[in-house]
Amino acid sequence: MHRKLSWLLVVGFALALILSLAQSPAEAIPPFQKEFVKMYAPPGSPLAAKVKKVKCNICHKGKKKKNRNAYGEALAKLLDRKKDKKNVEKIRKALKTVESQSAKPGGPTFGELLKAGKLPAEE
Repeated sequence: MHRKLSWLLVVGFALALILSLAQSPAEAIPPFQKEFVKMYAPPGSPLAAKVKKVKCNICHKGKKKKNRNAYGEALAKLLDRKKDKKNVEKIRKALKTVESQSAKPGGPTFGELLKAGKLPAEE
């Protein structure tokens, strides 16, 4: 009986360890997305449905949330996901600041894309 219990504990610990390592940490921060939606994609706006569909891919690309698109990279330079997640004023200021930036030289700014009803990384 003691041997079975020890084996069960070892297997349980190994399984818990494997599951914890397999999960990737979420990079998208709900307060950042919440402020983006308030500013650019309120219900009924041209962007609302697109934002609801792409969710985290407003700033991220691919399956790994560590991969950011150009818009996400621009915001990451201004915001720290841990320190700034409760600082609504700083989040809003960062969103306004990156409006004037462009994903590529000579291309439209993120603000121009948003005003045209496009996602900032859509082009």
